[in-house]
Amino acid sequence: MKKVMSISSVVLILLGFIIGLVVSQSSQTLTAAEQKAKVSPVKARERDVYFPNSEDLAPDEMRVVACGTGMPTTRAAQAAACFLVELGNGDKFLFDIGSGSAERISSLQIPYDYLDKVFIGHLHGDHFGAIGELFIGGALMGRQKPLRVWGPNGPTPELGTAYAIEKMKEMYTWDLAGRVGMVDFRGYSIEVEEFDYKGENAVIYENNGVTIRSFPAIHSIDGPVSFSLEWKDLKFVFGSDTYPNKWFVEYAKDADIVVHECFVAVPDLVRKMGFTPEQALVVGTQIHTAPEAFGKIMTEIKPRMAVAYHFFKDFDTTSEINDRIRRTYEGPLSLAEDFMVWNITKDGIKVRMAAVEEATWAPPLVNKPELPQKGDREKYSNEMSVPVDAMVYSEFIKEGRWGEVDKALRGVYKEASEALGREFPYPADPKESDE
Repeated sequence: MKKVMSISSVVLILLGFIIGLVVSQSSQTLTAAEQKAKVSPVKARERDVYFPNSEDLAPDEMRVVACGTGMPTTRAAQAAACFLVELGNGDKFLFDIGSGSAERISSLQIPYDYLDKVFIGHLHGDHFGAIGELFIGGALMGRQKPLRVWGPNGPTPELGTAYAIEKMKEMYTWDLAGRVGMVDFRGYSIEVEEFDYKGENAVIYENNGVTIRSFPAIHSIDGPVSFSLEWKDLKFVFGSDTYPNKWFVEYAKDADIVVHECFVAVPDLVRKMGFTPEQALVVGTQIHTAPEAFGKIMTEIKPRMAVAYHFFKDFDTTSEINDRIRRTYEGPLSLAEDFMVWNITKDGIKVRMAAVEEATWAPPLVNKPELPQKGDREKYSNEMSVPVDAMVYSEFIKEGRWGEVDKALRGVYKEASEALGREFPYPADPKESDE
């Protein structure tokens, strides 16, 4: 009897195995059929990458794009500090604009009229070094309004944002003088709103439902600040550069996304950058925020997404950063690199990389350009402290023109006249063509 039961058991087991195999295969076949129906050879499908200007922002959605995540020494792989915040109401804000970041901004192909608001955390070159490129290049490529800059004052006027921007404009005096009367000049102006770096959670911008606040940061000398942006119950916090401090702990809480510096680990400062151990310890733990300290402050404020930036993200440094952060923090974490993108809603945060075009031209214009106006040179002469006569060619330079090209160039004007159906007279003096 026992032998019979044993054989029956074997039969039942084999039968169960065969039935299970058949069910499994038919299930796999069904899944494959369903999959084939979903994946079309001709229809587009969703990709796990962000293609700029290909996705609408929902009315309650925020998008953050890293336009610079690296170190004071820029390189092709990473520009210096810059983060773009785009909101579903159409507003766009740049937080810091470090060296090299203007190229990243250009790659996104956003009309420059929408990129007119810049918030600078402090005046190190790796945090505002590309402001001149955005000022001049942005106007050349279509910005038709003043560039607006918000930044902190300093312990003396010479250490404040207004002074830095004014001197930057002075540096471009020749550049600007050469453009007056030749181009639409509306974008070649800059407005600065300087605020008190000691303000604690002070409102520095409020418009269209958006509130931006500043609070003190600790970095290098007095003057640096951090920012928070609040809109539709979403909160973005940008630390710029700062040692962990009481203001950040208090005012960065309840944020959806927090971008905070996380400097190169001390051993890599010695190994990769040639610092002495003494330098590495001071710079890596006291002037900047070490990975372990980054993790500690994120554990305290508990953001929905913590973003670490301000290190070179290489194959032989990233794991060290991650491991050291994880000693003190277990929450959601992004180790930032250029063109990383975060889409934030109350329902979730999507993290991707952007696929961008490097060989970009000017993005679309928001409005039609204006022709240069007669009297523009006189208008800007006093502002730039440049005599009107210095804004046109002198007789010395005019006499250096090589007339042999005139015939070829007149053909270009004739071609334009025929193509557009109106006369474009060949100018005797191109610097006077608007008059």
